[in-house]
Amino acid sequence: MINRTLIRIKVVQTLFGYYQNEDALPSEARKQLLRSFADTYDLYMLLLDFASALTLYADEQLQERIARSQATHTSFTPNRRFIRNRFADQLFTNQRLRRELDERHLSWEAGMSAVKAVYLTLVQTPWYKEYMEQPECTYEDDKRLWRKIYTELLPGNEAMLTALEEMELELDHFTWVTDMDFVLSYVVKSVRKFREEEGVEQSLLEMFDSEDDLQFATSLLQNAIEHRAEYNELIDAHLKNWDPERVACMDRIILITALAEIMNYPDIALQISLNEYIEIAKEYSGDKNYFFINGILDGIIRQLKREDKLPKALALDN
Repeated sequence: MINRTLIRIKVVQTLFGYYQNEDALPSEARKQLLRSFADTYDLYMLLLDFASALTLYADEQLQERIARSQATHTSFTPNRRFIRNRFADQLFTNQRLRRELDERHLSWEAGMSAVKAVYLTLVQTPWYKEYMEQPECTYEDDKRLWRKIYTELLPGNEAMLTALEEMELELDHFTWVTDMDFVLSYVVKSVRKFREEEGVEQSLLEMFDSEDDLQFATSLLQNAIEHRAEYNELIDAHLKNWDPERVACMDRIILITALAEIMNYPDIALQISLNEYIEIAKEYSGDKNYFFINGILDGIIRQLKREDKLPKALALDN
């Protein structure tokens, strides 16, 4: 699930925190990086469980309406299609998900404000109303509804972001808010893979697709820390009348991490590495600072190429 793009981001974030604490040890940085991956995976499990939380809340609302109609002797025909959604029920009974949630002590109890807000929005959408009014409904129809909820209602939802921020504090997690859109994309990927015949044993995504990705993450962090002085010398040598003290901390960390990858992973094409760190700079550095970072990397790479020290699979043209 956690791909190399997110790995690079989390290594940069971890290094930023590590360099703010002069007394921190490399082992502490590694521990923090691994925890950040675990937190992201927790969010994946929690967002999968949102289907159960929303269904249970919808059931409560329906039961309240039934009770009111009985108390006032008014006619009301309950529509139970949503609360009997087969995909949501499959998630609710999924053995792996229940086990992970229990072991990680995760629930939506502290995030009910988001559950309520999403439900109120959901019942007003045309596609929900259409779903509820269909004469017949298949498992694929049930699954399609939840794909729309995860793709159209949750991304950027203010109530959801606020709830996740509050839950982060209560559960002692971090980066849930910044990771939400990324994790939602993998929740949707999981939804697409669900098959009714798999029942309670439906598989979920693993934290990493392979051990190689975890190894890449920890070794990238280690190389960035161990060779910091060497990479800083390369950076400072290419500043061109720019005071090294004026280089923003985040810019320097992005440059160091980029060089750690360029110098130690020849199996990753140079252009891929460059593109990845320029995108990180666009997101996490100052306004248009990615031009500065791109220029520094370009100069360093050309020097390394001239000196035949560039171990990458693909080098820049002269």
